[in-house]
Amino acid sequence: MQRLAKLLPPLALVGALAMVPVATTAMAAAESDTQKELETFFSVFERVRANYVDKVDDHTLIKGAIDGMLAALDPHSSYAEASDFTQLRTTTEGNYGGLGLTVSTEDGAVKVITPTEDTPADRAGIKAGDYITHIDGEFLYGYSLDEAVEKLRGAPGSKVKITIVRPGRDKPFDVSLTRERIELKPVKWEVKDNVGVININGFSAQTGELTRQALLSIDKATGGRSLGYIIDLRSNPGGLLDQAIEVSDAFLEQGEIVSERGREANDIERFYAKPGDLAKGKPVIVLVDAGSASAAEIVAGALQDHRRAIVMGERSFGKGSVQSVIQTGPQSALRLTTARYYTPSGKSVQAGGISPDIDVPQLSDEDFKTRPRLREADLRRHLVSQAKIKDEVLEDDSRPDPRFTATAADLKKKGIEDYQLDYALKALKRLAPAAPAPAKTAVR
Repeated sequence: MQRLAKLLPPLALVGALAMVPVATTAMAAAESDTQKELETFFSVFERVRANYVDKVDDHTLIKGAIDGMLAALDPHSSYAEASDFTQLRTTTEGNYGGLGLTVSTEDGAVKVITPTEDTPADRAGIKAGDYITHIDGEFLYGYSLDEAVEKLRGAPGSKVKITIVRPGRDKPFDVSLTRERIELKPVKWEVKDNVGVININGFSAQTGELTRQALLSIDKATGGRSLGYIIDLRSNPGGLLDQAIEVSDAFLEQGEIVSERGREANDIERFYAKPGDLAKGKPVIVLVDAGSASAAEIVAGALQDHRRAIVMGERSFGKGSVQSVIQTGPQSALRLTTARYYTPSGKSVQAGGISPDIDVPQLSDEDFKTRPRLREADLRRHLVSQAKIKDEVLEDDSRPDPRFTATAADLKKKGIEDYQLDYALKALKRLAPAAPAPAKTAVR
């Protein structure tokens, strides 16, 4: 036994040494391939720099190369500097001058993902899926996303005319708007028929705290006798991950909220709820639609998986990736996709979205049958899902549902301006264990 023990270290050492040339060779081959690719890049760079019809400065060429590199990855990675960097910072802080639109670029065209509630774009009736073809008569095609956003934004009070192409309409039409200071109010609340309605429009730096304040205010306004809560996440484009965790935590007593999974198998970070359900176990309904994305989907997925809430509405957008903002200089930052996120049950939201427990179309929208829904899966180079469980079969949103036959005109005659919210209110009343005397309506 003693002789065998003495032999093991040399044998192990021989095995380890035998692996060194193989590993070294593989690394050397990879370095060689990388070197060849870089040589190709510098060759093209020098050719363009020396022979392009107009003289181009090095900064323009390098910036273009960085933009092209990131555009080849996915729709959400980007590089921002100067004014673009300022826009990125002000958007996360929650205020900027503009129209209140979240847009993307698709084959050179500018496409609306969602208008932000109570902004010039929303009040003018601009809808998700609309194409913006002209701005003040200028053809808006072939611009990068940052360039398109810069065109749409501007000084508060300035007027602008945009031309809209809406699928289902025969002709384009113009909309005249006045830009405003878009100071996003991420959380608004009201009490309707003794039900607390919390409208979350975005996930900026104060969303979690404002949601907790809304819950306490509703409890005070109803004398602690509210029937339950509706969390309205419709047309919410998302925002900061930590705020999605805080909002979810306000309604959960314990358990996982979301997990981030990076490139490597062991690169997993999990986030958990802390004790203390501010909704005190009362029924919760979450409203989502095709414009509910990212952080909004984290909240909906967490409450759905824990059976803490019933999710109603339409299938959500399906942005299940995490972007890290890495400041690369005083006025520049890299926005890079670094992970996918998963709901507590292990489901990836990426490209599939959150499927509601109860499908409720927005019958108040007269165009809801013909208007296309833009989702993550429609974006070029979107990341594919890497869920360990089989993804759900996605339903066709345009398929008619025999349960819902009322028209927008019918609902308007009945005084129903928002069919999905009206449906959720009636459903929550049925879920409530008892119906205390209704409190006076409070709005904030």
